[in-house]
Amino acid sequence: MQFLDWLLISIPLIGLFFLAIYIKKYMRGVADFLSGGRMAGRYLLAVAKGEQGVGAVVFVATFEMVSKSGFILTWWNWISIPVGLIVGISGWVIYRFRETRAFTLAQFFEIRYSKSFRVFTGVLGFGSGLVNFGVIPVIGARFLTYFLGLPHSFSIFGWAIPAHIPLMALLLGISLALTLSGGLITLMVTNCIEGMLSQVLFLVIIASLLMMFSWSEITQVLENRPPGQSLLNPFDSMGLKDFNIWYVLMAIWGGIYRTMAWQNQSAYSTAAITAHESRMGGIMSNWRSMGNSAVVTLLAVCAMTYLAHPDFAKQASTVRQEVSQIEQQQLQAQMTIPIAVEHMLPPGIKGVLCIILLMGVFGGDGTHIHSWGSLFIQDILVPLRKKPLSPEEHIRLLRWSMSGVALFAFLFGCFFKQTEYIAMWWAITEALYVGGAGVAIIGGLYWKKGTTAGAWAGLLTGSGLVTGGILARQIWGNNFPLNGMQISFFGSISACILYVVTSLLTCRKDFNMDRMLHRGPYALESEKKFETKSKTRVSWGKLIGFDEHFTFGDKILAGGLFGWSMIWFGVFLVGSVWNLITPWPISVWSSFWFVVGIGIPIAFALITSVWFAWGGIRDMRVFFRRLREERVDVLDNGMVSIIPISEITLEQPSIMAPPPNESQQRSEVGK
Repeated sequence: MQFLDWLLISIPLIGLFFLAIYIKKYMRGVADFLSGGRMAGRYLLAVAKGEQGVGAVVFVATFEMVSKSGFILTWWNWISIPVGLIVGISGWVIYRFRETRAFTLAQFFEIRYSKSFRVFTGVLGFGSGLVNFGVIPVIGARFLTYFLGLPHSFSIFGWAIPAHIPLMALLLGISLALTLSGGLITLMVTNCIEGMLSQVLFLVIIASLLMMFSWSEITQVLENRPPGQSLLNPFDSMGLKDFNIWYVLMAIWGGIYRTMAWQNQSAYSTAAITAHESRMGGIMSNWRSMGNSAVVTLLAVCAMTYLAHPDFAKQASTVRQEVSQIEQQQLQAQMTIPIAVEHMLPPGIKGVLCIILLMGVFGGDGTHIHSWGSLFIQDILVPLRKKPLSPEEHIRLLRWSMSGVALFAFLFGCFFKQTEYIAMWWAITEALYVGGAGVAIIGGLYWKKGTTAGAWAGLLTGSGLVTGGILARQIWGNNFPLNGMQISFFGSISACILYVVTSLLTCRKDFNMDRMLHRGPYALESEKKFETKSKTRVSWGKLIGFDEHFTFGDKILAGGLFGWSMIWFGVFLVGSVWNLITPWPISVWSSFWFVVGIGIPIAFALITSVWFAWGGIRDMRVFFRRLREERVDVLDNGMVSIIPISEITLEQPSIMAPPPNESQQRSEVGK
């Protein structure tokens, strides 16, 4: 790192500091702190939420996957396109959850099931989330330690301190300060600005890499693989052990089952101005992600070329010598690509990438801190209190909880010894909660016969089986017949069966879904003015989720995404049949991935950098105007109170009056 790099890094960080101070004045209540006042538009949601995906740990995780599977996962992931598009465009789970006006999933669990179920899922989700998040700051700090060229350790009073420990503390401290200043309002705006800037900087890095490495050099390295372990030809990759076609097939079911179950971005699910705008935010996120993938993939394959191509043998020896100084074998493999990236980038470009990594760290860590800290208060502490909190007390507790999450992450990172791929660690820790919670979410939102007993049966079965499978893997290792993805799959299937059977056996009265979702006579006048209804009926659009809220422009965006993605599903089908009849030579696969894996993503990076800069600026202006006009509701704080049926009027807003639970219904029927 040279002076130019440090100068480039310091300018946006100083601007971020002053921006956070300015935004703080807009935070006036609990709803602002937790959900940004529920005033966010689609572009603000898409860009801010996407910034979590460009942190240092995400780069490292992607480097691991690309170095093991190359472009193979891209091909097999096209299998999931139809399912993923219908889930995304239809607003599967997310749309109905927004209609409940719940702050968190566990709050929804109390509305739909019971307070005890809310508390239990809150504790389970909070615990698994802490452990999942615990590896993120330390991996990001370790990456930046090598990338910034810092000494690996230093001595204080004879004690050797790894350099990434104080760096982790500094990065967590900055992320925490941003989060505490204005809650989600600060995070959304700063993340949106960081995201818009990152998209422009991506183009600078891409241009630099294309001038440094030729595609012929890259393919020479990628083609040099043993039979059955190709990084270019998916039909010659069945020997790949970790990230292969079976990994993708299991992930398709998991993607449907765990929609919104994992709460590392829970606040964004409640931040939209309407449920439809939340759905459009997800659609816009898909458009934006098409450009972001280019820089990470290109960095990974260029680093692999830098390490293995004869033209860079001298430079590669320096990298390998530095990697050999890392004691733990898993960390050696994990840090090889990041160290190569640090050595191969020229001054200036290195500073540009560091800006992206740092802003991604602040955005990602801040979002995690906010999500898990608010989950503890909203889903564990608040339900146990009989006396409502004042807004000042509530926000103070939220800040203390978020500080505790940051402290845990720091301590966990200091003592944790990593033995898994990052993606595998995330999958394992997510399954501890999602294995049983997924069916309670889907059944609660879509099935009027789902009961509290069914939710308990599904939760305990799914999470219990997954926990047992994880312990079995720890004890017997590879001798246990199921891997982590298979354990998660069979655990979720078992949870679904138990939920349905138990609910059918215990259901005495159908649940009032309209009331929970604020539909029909329970609809809120305050949200109707923000909903737009299409004047024309498009019957074919119903197949992919179009409803009366889709404007013509919305249909273009959603339909275009569907059509573009289906083209690649068609490429997958035609290419698979073609290769089964007449296999493509490796040279054809090389040319194919140059266009599909590098060229097209770069084109999208150019388009989306302009498109989402315009949209992000527009949405932020509207967001601040809405906040200035906002009327703060002190009761909108996530607490659920049971109100007798006789006292409920149709004009009552929000979720303050959920239907009586099943035990109340049964007792009334008995009388």
